[in-house]
Amino acid sequence: MIKSYIFESNRNSMRPIITLLFCLPFTLTAQYTDMINTNQPGGSQGAFAVGKSVLQFESGITIGKEKHSLQNTETDIFNWDYSVRYGVWKEELEVSLMGSFQRNKVGYTLGSVDDDRFSNFKSNTLGAKYLLYDPYRKRDLEGPNLYSWKKNHRMQWEDLIPAISVYAGANFDFADNPLLATPESSISPKVVLSTQNNFVGGFVLVTNIFADRFTTDFPTYGYIVTLTHATNRFFSVFVENQGFMSDFYADNIVRGGAAALINQDLHVDLSLSLNFKDTPSLFYGRIGVAYRFDMHDKDEYIEEKGKAGREAKQAEKDKNKANKKANKRKNKRKRKDSFDSDDGNVEGI
Repeated sequence: MIKSYIFESNRNSMRPIITLLFCLPFTLTAQYTDMINTNQPGGSQGAFAVGKSVLQFESGITIGKEKHSLQNTETDIFNWDYSVRYGVWKEELEVSLMGSFQRNKVGYTLGSVDDDRFSNFKSNTLGAKYLLYDPYRKRDLEGPNLYSWKKNHRMQWEDLIPAISVYAGANFDFADNPLLATPESSISPKVVLSTQNNFVGGFVLVTNIFADRFTTDFPTYGYIVTLTHATNRFFSVFVENQGFMSDFYADNIVRGGAAALINQDLHVDLSLSLNFKDTPSLFYGRIGVAYRFDMHDKDEYIEEKGKAGREAKQAEKDKNKANKKANKRKNKRKRKDSFDSDDGNVEGI
């Protein structure tokens, strides 16, 4: 699947250009999965949660360089990103802590100015994601088309209907942070709308539209689009496009790489990132890992919403009630038959 949309950005504008986009293949079903469901190695969030009672850790190390043509600087970047995700209450819901710590070494290409070194947390966000709509649950319940192999293995119009989730979180920023625009401590919101399409042939398309720190003087707005192709059950390749804009910094970044599943609970990945401008230009390499502690002990199917969901729920209640009545009649009949048999034995003596 090809998506045309990269942004070449400056401080105040973004202009579309064309690229290919790919994403991770490990978030393929709506509820708990036998394999780890991770957002790595890209920056986007899939629509689905990790699963109820699943505790998951995701982390990565990024090393790279930035060159700024106007400021005549070259900056060596070291970044450690981390994420803790936990599925609570229902299959649709997860809570998470996501953040990163960054260290910069800034060198000046003109003059004899000494290198400038600083480090701090680039982000720390506590939030929750909820799956609003899952088009795949109904298809899973219906099962494959038993009369048409071709229909089961080709793209259909209904594949264009994505799963949809919303994320809301709070950023906790520290004072005097050289990596951020605001000098004082603050707590600000972040919201993300995520969609996910699972296509035939191992392709998964994820789209995020986000607004970050929008109650501060320097809000950030942007998107992330990721498309992945799983070459087999354990290996995938991806390309991702991220565009964002604020008065503090705007850019467009393309990422690409590969991910491998070591076992059902362990995932590793490798990716590269670059952009298309020189204020600054950037080139990053990242290696990541994700591991889950799977305490999921019961499969729970996500309920349908609206009228159809209420009707299905009522039908399930009526069915359970009818089964209880049938069991009561059956048990009563067994007790009566046992009593009659005993009486017959007494009379026969």
